[in-house]
Amino acid sequence: MAFASSAQLAVEVTRAGGFGFVGAAFATPDSLRKDLAFARSSFPDLGDKPLPIGFGFIGWLLDANEEQSKQLIDIALEANVQALWLAFGVDLHRWLEYIRTSPANARATHKPLIFLQATSLHEALVAVNEWKVDVIIAQGNEAGGHGGAAAPSTMVILSELLAALPVESAPPVLAAGGISNGSQVAAYLTAGAAGAVLGTRFALTAESPYPDYNKAAIERAKSTDTVRTHALDWAWNIYSWPKGINGRGIRTMIVDDIDSGVPHEVVRERYAKAAETNDPDYMVTWCSQGVSLMNEIKAAKEVVRELHADIVRALQRGQQLLA
Repeated sequence: MAFASSAQLAVEVTRAGGFGFVGAAFATPDSLRKDLAFARSSFPDLGDKPLPIGFGFIGWLLDANEEQSKQLIDIALEANVQALWLAFGVDLHRWLEYIRTSPANARATHKPLIFLQATSLHEALVAVNEWKVDVIIAQGNEAGGHGGAAAPSTMVILSELLAALPVESAPPVLAAGGISNGSQVAAYLTAGAAGAVLGTRFALTAESPYPDYNKAAIERAKSTDTVRTHALDWAWNIYSWPKGINGRGIRTMIVDDIDSGVPHEVVRERYAKAAETNDPDYMVTWCSQGVSLMNEIKAAKEVVRELHADIVRALQRGQQLLA
């Protein structure tokens, strides 16, 4: 989630025992350098070791400004980040190959792991079998922000993918979408996932730059308050997401107006006016279906520690079934 992540949040997640990513979709070269400098200064004893956070990029935004996009990737490579994440593009392979063949990669002391986000079994199998990515994120329909409009649930896409991959040679597969607590993570680990990705839960942290009014909306929301739609993007005058991709967020009158046929330009005017007062009835808040299970803003390190403790307890309860 590009507007809910930051270098500070990623650093704190990693420090607490997770692995933090920065959504760099809308980064500029200057802002990316600033984030990387902050992250590097946060781990002063690294030496030549890779920077233990990752940066994520969106394919169609990379396509929109090729020159700047190559510069952004080169800056990240030269900073020796541990991982790069690619999602939502009509030709992601092109950018994957750029990462691998860029002169900046040749100069780097560390080759980053490449994470690729997939919203269907077909996408995932191409990424594994043809592109040889290092890690697959299996994103289900419950996910907040953008994802596959027709994606199956997280458990279904995870199960499909694990069943289709050879156990002995498959890359790690991470479950993503609607995950809010350790019990859910434990369920996906038991099903065969190598790990789990949480986005919305970390939007509700002190370190997240998500505006306070969006955090308050998440705290109030229930799972039934969220919807997959194009309407929230259209309120922002964004029409460039690839076919089959839409977004999940809290349903407001923006969605109602679009669904009832209100012209898009009128919706944008209403949104701009509502934004002046942060009107919750005409707000854009990206979040997952898991909002019902989160209602408190905490420090990122506390969230990571709670998740770990919950995972351990859940796995221990599962072991009792075999006694």
